[in-house]
Amino acid sequence: MKKGRVALLSTLKRWLLRFALALVGVWLVGIILFSFMPVPFSAVMVERQFSAWFSGDFGYVAHSDWVSMDEISPWMGLAVIAAEDQKFPDHWGFDVSAIEKAIAHNERNENRVRGASTLSQQTAKNLFLWDGRSYVRKGLEAGITLGMEVVWTKRRILTVYLNIAEFGDGIFGVEEASQRYFHKPASRLTASEAALLAAVLPNPIRFKANAPSGYVRQRQQWILRQMRQLGGESFMAQHELK
Repeated sequence: MKKGRVALLSTLKRWLLRFALALVGVWLVGIILFSFMPVPFSAVMVERQFSAWFSGDFGYVAHSDWVSMDEISPWMGLAVIAAEDQKFPDHWGFDVSAIEKAIAHNERNENRVRGASTLSQQTAKNLFLWDGRSYVRKGLEAGITLGMEVVWTKRRILTVYLNIAEFGDGIFGVEEASQRYFHKPASRLTASEAALLAAVLPNPIRFKANAPSGYVRQRQQWILRQMRQLGGESFMAQHELK
């Protein structure tokens, strides 16, 4: 009996190791392929799709309309950088000072958790991982982020982020969001419209770009000020992000 249990555990460990290695292989291949290929869907889209099916909503389709950075208004890239990660052009995937501040804040305020994810980390999580908070997911996110930072350019990370970000319930990618909310392509977004889309990103299910609350409007104005302080479109050109 004991030998059988040991053999079973040994077999289970081997299969778990094989599964883990296969998963790492998939992520490595994905990082390489998506460094130049359009991203057809993300892990978050798959998660949302299965959730809709399990709840009986068979009309829900999670998808995004891929567009290149040349087809996205420079204001949109600047808006998400101003809102989410102002050190994006300079870091290697992690904002250490922001992480330290978030840790200190969370120790003082257990009921109001603050995150410190960069655009690179958010892209890694949205593309390859799942929602939720856990040390396992954060560890995987860190490894994938480093891989992306090594293989991809900052412009590529920003392009993928804007194409898979969730801007509302079932609305993925800046092109679909622009068409849905403003009835025009993402290439024609104004600074104000881009800031409004960026303002809902912390919680695109709760915050509505088509029915913005007072908080969302205040955040939109804050983002616009940050965009001006960063230098406007010249910031994007300076860092080769447009």
